[in-house]
Amino acid sequence: MILTALVSTDILAQHLADPDWVVFDCRHDLTAPARGHADYASLHIPGARFLSLDKDLSAPMTGKNGRHPLPKPDELIKRLGRAGVDSTKQVIAYDAQGGGMAARLWWLLRWLGHLPVAVLDGGWNQWVAEGRPQTAEIPKPKRARFAGKPSKIWVSARYVRTHLDDARTLLLDARAPDRFRGKNETLDPVGGRIPGARNRFYRDNLDANGRFKAPEALRQEFGAVLGDSSPESVVNYCGSGVAACHNLLAMEYAGLHGARLYPGSWSEWCAVPSRPVETGEPRAG
Repeated sequence: MILTALVSTDILAQHLADPDWVVFDCRHDLTAPARGHADYASLHIPGARFLSLDKDLSAPMTGKNGRHPLPKPDELIKRLGRAGVDSTKQVIAYDAQGGGMAARLWWLLRWLGHLPVAVLDGGWNQWVAEGRPQTAEIPKPKRARFAGKPSKIWVSARYVRTHLDDARTLLLDARAPDRFRGKNETLDPVGGRIPGARNRFYRDNLDANGRFKAPEALRQEFGAVLGDSSPESVVNYCGSGVAACHNLLAMEYAGLHGARLYPGSWSEWCAVPSRPVETGEPRAG
């Protein structure tokens, strides 16, 4: 069994003792960054290792590269190896944020060429609600050799800037509609969006229970946003390259393959005053 998008709580529960499965806790609170590790130390899924969005899944900020820059590939590769990941392992990521943080690890592993990686559908919240096993015991994984190699499934700010008027490139913003329109911006110093972008709030990928909608529903909803544009033409972004991975995961789950990520996203884009900014209602067409 190779899982490349989502895994149910039932299936994960059956594989808790499986040596070929590696589980990562990716819980994180953007407004309280230390909370994720504290929650992990208190209770987590048995065998799960912890990865910090800020320290493990991102590179340091420079003020110009966004709030969650891509980590250096060699450092991430070594980190995953120390956690017991090799090319044969089925990796599972979970969080308590509807998959918004776990999807970042999902995308990073695919970036490094590792396809057996899935996000726990319903996450920690559903796991707890179902009364499944929890522990405070910290695992001691056996080191492995992870031989990842970065692939070009992302684009730079320069690429975005030079393709703003390219009809073959569609920018898809995963932030909430108010932030997309430049309102209620609390995370970045400038409100607005990249000109020409369309909006697909990542939380709209979930149903009322916090699980991903059916592939057919996602395909229809994304189709309404994409129009005649192909999935391969889509460049996903958000505030800092995290929530955008949720849209990439939803597209993959829906069978809409080939979209790319702009990792720097809005926080990188707005850090340079000369880059154009759009606010308010999106223009027709």
